[in-house]
Amino acid sequence: MSGIEIRKVTARIGAHISGVDLTKPLDGETATALRDALNAHKALVFSDVNLDDAGQQAFARHFGDLTTAHPTVPSIDGAPNVLPVDSEGGRAANNWHTDVTFVLNPPQASTLRSLTIPPYGGETLIANAAAAYRDLPEPLRQLADNLWAEHTNDYDYAVPDETLDEEQASRRAQFTSITYRTAHPVVRVHPLTGERGLFIGGFAQRIVGLSAGESRTLLGLLQSYVTRPENLLRHRWSENQLVLFDNRITQHYAVDNYDGLPRRLHRVTVAGDVPVGIEGKESYSIQGDASHYTAVAA
Repeated sequence: MSGIEIRKVTARIGAHISGVDLTKPLDGETATALRDALNAHKALVFSDVNLDDAGQQAFARHFGDLTTAHPTVPSIDGAPNVLPVDSEGGRAANNWHTDVTFVLNPPQASTLRSLTIPPYGGETLIANAAAAYRDLPEPLRQLADNLWAEHTNDYDYAVPDETLDEEQASRRAQFTSITYRTAHPVVRVHPLTGERGLFIGGFAQRIVGLSAGESRTLLGLLQSYVTRPENLLRHRWSENQLVLFDNRITQHYAVDNYDGLPRRLHRVTVAGDVPVGIEGKESYSIQGDASHYTAVAA
């Protein structure tokens, strides 16, 4: 593990990693050091990685089994574990979310690798949901501790159907081709660190037991703590970079500020566990079978 360097990017989230050759299998000591760094910093940035799709998958497998690319969206040809995140495919995820929380066991970690980067804009914002929880005033924290939220991929998007062109409508239909609904604790306990984090984001549409209007108000209030500037890493991409982030305790947002210029990343995600709340209760599925995407450990 000699030569590994970990440099913090902000006080609360993010570290730049150097001195590790990701094109080669990691020895146990290095893999452990990277896992520890991920636990501490939530998001790790690697530059000059020189990886192809196979290499990105091999690196991600150091952290666990892989999911397929997505429950409803196709992978790239010939690589069922790789999701294209492509401006030409209309997949700028310019809303705050945690990856695939509408299934029972969302990915534990996500990797994004840059292929084509616009000359300006196109940053990825990553937020520390544990810091957000710690920022909550005590009365709000006690309230959040006891809340559950229903996450779904099929909800009333901000853009009305009638304003979508044919291609956009087709993409939405594909994304929602299988409806998933899952109840997760609003406060999730990280299985490795024991940290508590706000587990909400764009797929969290309703607080269990509350009306839609009440849910929007309360989720908006909690979300405002996640997206405080102090809790954010604003990553400006360069080509040939890889970002690894802990999907169990972060949210992210792809900034749509590059005038539709080409922007292409590849995403590979590591299979995760079923979320657990502070009382030890596990999330539960309401609708949709995602076993083709990720298996649930017995």
